[in-house]
Amino acid sequence: MKRITILIADDETAIADLIGLHLAKEGYHVIKAADGQEAIQAVQTHSIDLAILDIMMPKVDGYEVTRQIRETNHMPIIFLSAKTSDLDKIAGLVRGADDYMTKPFNPMELIARVNAQLRRSRLLSQSSAENRPVLETGGLAIYPDQRTVTLYGEPVDLTPKEFDILYLLASYPKKVFSAENIFQQVWGEDYYEGGNTVMVHIRKLRKKLQEDERKHKLIKTVWGVGYTFNG
Repeated sequence: MKRITILIADDETAIADLIGLHLAKEGYHVIKAADGQEAIQAVQTHSIDLAILDIMMPKVDGYEVTRQIRETNHMPIIFLSAKTSDLDKIAGLVRGADDYMTKPFNPMELIARVNAQLRRSRLLSQSSAENRPVLETGGLAIYPDQRTVTLYGEPVDLTPKEFDILYLLASYPKKVFSAENIFQQVWGEDYYEGGNTVMVHIRKLRKKLQEDERKHKLIKTVWGVGYTFNG
C-alpha cells in the first residue's frame, strides 16, 4: 500500500519540525521545504498527497506555490499562516487552498484537518471512478472524471472549489442551494462564517463563465435563499 506523502513548506524550521513530528507519528511520510521555490521543486519531483503551506515564504510565496500546483494537481492544500484576518482567510481559500489555519496553532487540530482533507480527497477519487456523465448545457460542458470545464469548446480554468461548486449546482438544475448547503458539501465542514467564502467563489465562477455577457444566466441568485443552476 502506497504511503501517504505530505509536504510541509515553511521557512520557520521549528514549526516545520513540530508538524513533521506529529505527522510521522500518524504514519505519514514527510517532505520539508524551507521556501516556496523548494516547495515547487518538491511537487515536481515527488508524488505529494497533501501540502501544508505557509503564505509568507522567501523566494516564492504560498499563493504562487498554490497557483503553480493547481495547474497540474488537485491535491488538498492547507494554508498555515500568521495572517489572521477574515479577509486573509477568504483570500487563501479563493486562491485555491482547501483549508486555512492561523498561527499559533494546535498541532492536533492540524492533524485532524489533514486527516479530514485526505478522507475527502479519497472519496472524490472514488466517485470519479464511477464514470459520471458529462453535463452539457448552453455551451457549457462539465467533465467530472477529468474535473475540467469548457465553454463553447474553450477550456475554463477553475480552482478545485470552483469546479466543485459548479458541478454541485449543475447536477441538480433548478434546485436552490443555500450558502450553508454549498459550504457543507463542498468544504465538508460545519458552516460558521462560510457565507462570504461561498459568495466570493460564486462571483469568481460567474466571471470565468462570462455571465456578464450572457442573456441566459447559468448561475442564478435566489435572493434570501441561495443559488441555483439555471441550465
